[in-house]
Amino acid sequence: MEKEFVEQMKEKLTAQRDQILASLASQSDDMKNLVSPVESGDEADKASDVVDRTMLDSLGAQDANRLQLINNALVRIQRGTYGLCLKCNKEIPKERLEVLPYAFLCINCKNQEERKNR
Repeated sequence: MEKEFVEQMKEKLTAQRDQILASLASQSDDMKNLVSPVESGDEADKASDVVDRTMLDSLGAQDANRLQLINNALVRIQRGTYGLCLKCNKEIPKERLEVLPYAFLCINCKNQEERKNR
């Protein structure tokens, strides 16, 4: 993999990581507000509050998962294995990495994994 391309992906991954960390920090503040007791006794308000909490938890879990994928990709860059499929060890196409810079499987291996998990 070309060094210049890897550097571009490193910058992109770092920017995505910083964005997620900022998002998680702001969600933490939102979560504190949601956790405070609901003053209204209205059942609709309580139900809405539960939905909001669930959505924040879900978004937080998705962000945490993506953050882990990004950190793993940055480690692969440091090790010099970025852009290689972890399953078959073939090079992952640049087009795939441009769209999903933390991809760790080539298209074929990803498709096989998805078929197996159905």
